[in-house]
Amino acid sequence: MTLADHIIRFNEALSFEEPLPGGIRIMNPYRDNPDALRVSSLFYRKYYSTPHPRRLILGINPGRLGAGVTGIPFTDTFRLKTFCNLEIPGLTSRETSSAFVYDMISAYGGPEHFYNHFFISAVCPLGFVKTNPRGTEVNFNYYDDPRLQETMEPFMVRSLEEQIAFGFLTDRCYCLGNNKNYRTLLRLNKEKGWFGEIIPLEHPRFIMQYRLKQKEAFITKYLNLLTP
Repeated sequence: MTLADHIIRFNEALSFEEPLPGGIRIMNPYRDNPDALRVSSLFYRKYYSTPHPRRLILGINPGRLGAGVTGIPFTDTFRLKTFCNLEIPGLTSRETSSAFVYDMISAYGGPEHFYNHFFISAVCPLGFVKTNPRGTEVNFNYYDDPRLQETMEPFMVRSLEEQIAFGFLTDRCYCLGNNKNYRTLLRLNKEKGWFGEIIPLEHPRFIMQYRLKQKEAFITKYLNLLTP
């Protein structure tokens, strides 16, 4: 099996059926939208059918407008079409995190070169939404509610171990989110010994929302730290 085969099989099997704290709903793009599994499978076969050694980059969990739509972390439908020549018919989404990630990928040398060296996943591979007081569903992170994190951690550990077993390099991995996500991954890694080193990076959403004027400096920082 190629790495693409492993990733696609993992995505096909992703499921979590246990009850969640009130008002929180799990978001599984591979079950919610059949096109997400189909198009993400094309993406992974395009970029992950070669035997290059790769390292993991771990975000938090999928968001509504990125992986929640496409099934590909930090990839909205606009970037999927523009940079990867793939599209989900009838769907259009733009995510600020995806905008930063693909600007960084372009600076790195483009999708093919970048994905030859890295695989982007998440500490929790399924996302969450919560209904706000106005009745609108908004993104929710696994660590935003201690009860949710406690519920999800066994699943998160199993999912990470299954992905690590695909054969990724484990001397180091990269964590997107240098606060709560990093602390969680650091604690789990101390218990499990998955990686020799975890390198934290500012989350793309934080950069785009609060440090937009320094975006190019953050791209340079990513490029300096993301050594193949």
